[in-house]
Amino acid sequence: MVNLTKIYTRTGDQGTTALGDFSRVSKTDPRLAAYADANEANAVIGVALAAGGLEEDVRAVLTRVQNDLFDVGADLALPLQESYAYEPLRVKEDWVTELERDCDTYLERLEPLRSFILPGGTLAAAHLHHALTVVRRAERSAWAAVEAHGTGTGTDKGEGGVNTLAATYLNRLSDLLFILARVANGGGDVLWQPGGGREEAPERRKKR
Repeated sequence: MVNLTKIYTRTGDQGTTALGDFSRVSKTDPRLAAYADANEANAVIGVALAAGGLEEDVRAVLTRVQNDLFDVGADLALPLQESYAYEPLRVKEDWVTELERDCDTYLERLEPLRSFILPGGTLAAAHLHHALTVVRRAERSAWAAVEAHGTGTGTDKGEGGVNTLAATYLNRLSDLLFILARVANGGGDVLWQPGGGREEAPERRKKR
């Protein structure tokens, strides 16, 4: 049970914060960037849901994803250890499989893409396009955390590693959000026009 009785604590006023194991690290630690980006993605998905216009099954998937993103953040915030007093909540392989299954299900509703598409269309679709870019940043941050702290239960610095499945989950989520953004547009994708759709000036063509 989470019991938030006070929001400000002043414990981070010196530029450090506590991880899930209560160890204190700098606020510039890449693990913090990773779970902060996951939190930002969660917020953008919340805006997409608030925008309305999404089918109920899509809303249900996105609500599940919002809960998952809290779990992803908790995973990234808790260094891997040899043992725990209580088994922590970790991202699992079947969560990734679930996202892949969602990708396959919703992709069947769509026409094959024959061009890149631009973010836009409906308001919800635009927010989902935004969310997927934040998720991709979160994935890059997660891999940066893996690079900095490893994937084991400890390093020569006494710091725990990072669960790579958290990064894998974010990778698949970005794919799903791209697909759901197209679903939210009801097949009315905004197509990329190379060169911005400009027609080349006649005098320029003559010089070639």
